[in-house]
Amino acid sequence: MIRLIYSLILIFLAPLIAFYLYQIRGKKNVGYKAHFSERFGTANPRLPRQAIIIHCASVGEVLAAVPLIKKVSAQYPSDSIIVTCNTPTGRDEITKQFKDSVSVCYLPIDFGFAARRFIKALKPKLLLVLETELWPNLFYYANQHQCPIAVINARLSEKSYRGYQKVAPLTRHIMSHITVLASHNQEDAHRFVALGLPPERVYTTGSIKFDVTLDDHDLQRMHDLSAQLGQRPIWIAGSTHPGEHEQVIAVHKKILEKIPEALLLIAPRHPEQFDPVADLLSDAELRISRRSKAYNSNCQVLLADTLGELKFLYGCAQIAFIGGSLIERGGHNPLESAASAVGVLSGPSTYNFSHIYPQLIAQQGAQICSDQSELLAHVNKYLTDPTASKSLGEQAHACLALNQGAISRTLNIIDSLLEQ
Repeated sequence: MIRLIYSLILIFLAPLIAFYLYQIRGKKNVGYKAHFSERFGTANPRLPRQAIIIHCASVGEVLAAVPLIKKVSAQYPSDSIIVTCNTPTGRDEITKQFKDSVSVCYLPIDFGFAARRFIKALKPKLLLVLETELWPNLFYYANQHQCPIAVINARLSEKSYRGYQKVAPLTRHIMSHITVLASHNQEDAHRFVALGLPPERVYTTGSIKFDVTLDDHDLQRMHDLSAQLGQRPIWIAGSTHPGEHEQVIAVHKKILEKIPEALLLIAPRHPEQFDPVADLLSDAELRISRRSKAYNSNCQVLLADTLGELKFLYGCAQIAFIGGSLIERGGHNPLESAASAVGVLSGPSTYNFSHIYPQLIAQQGAQICSDQSELLAHVNKYLTDPTASKSLGEQAHACLALNQGAISRTLNIIDSLLEQ
């Protein structure tokens, strides 16, 4: 009954959902208008049947899952893999990372008819869902077709936990259809159990985000760009958002008063922000160069208006600020910076990575800046004190190394499900 009520509410909201995706999001990013029928469960006839489906919401989840997907592909070469996502940027990143070695499509909106159509057409062998993408109808119909469901790299903040408690009957329905859940830590595991997931279905594997590495191609690109940028004091602001771009730009203008040769690398979180950030930089009378064009060595800011490069861009800086944290957004992944042994600065909003930041801070690989003025003070410090910036970076990398191994533990769970 509770799933029926949920489904009816979604159907009632369907025109608004479709309008939002096609018109509003589509106006900012035309990719939202492409493959639109997939949003309603229409599976491309060329998609393989009885495949392993791995769902990654967007770019961040795709990048975190790349090593796992590669290992699953290598371990099960006779099985086809479909990677699903919710956003055009996620889709582009999947194609960029895997070319034709995996199939890609959008996960349908969780309308009952769409989830049923999707599962019935593809008859997946296994459904792997990253983090907390918990969809009642998708899980129900996968369960109806005897498809095991594994929620991997699962996390559940206290805030999200309270939200799920408010819809307890629906939450218990979701939990009843999860075959196994691989949690970041014991605290998250306890929250899922408290929501109704049987304890025997819960494992603590750690976060696969700690297993981030730079491959030879990343290292070569990092080396080439570093050589191009030269011996300048460089800091990077990665995954920034509106309301945060302006603060970062203001900080850099202050930095330039003290360190005129300093360079800021700024990488907006979403592609639709590339041009607005370029306008903000021009309005601030800063000399800019765009990553997508020829580099101007006289620039004061390099705008990273490209996709999929952030991981190695961090390695070109002395210190990194991780965006989504000076505004109430919950922060973004600091471990890509740690992988390059570059220390982490963050604003106070880090709830999306509440399982990572305490460890980084305890290991003295990250520092929290309560506001714009503290960010300015810390960037100044680390750009003028190479010993301090090197120490912060080394400790960030040590924290990363200490917590690796989640992918191997997750593969053991996948093995057990596919052998059934």
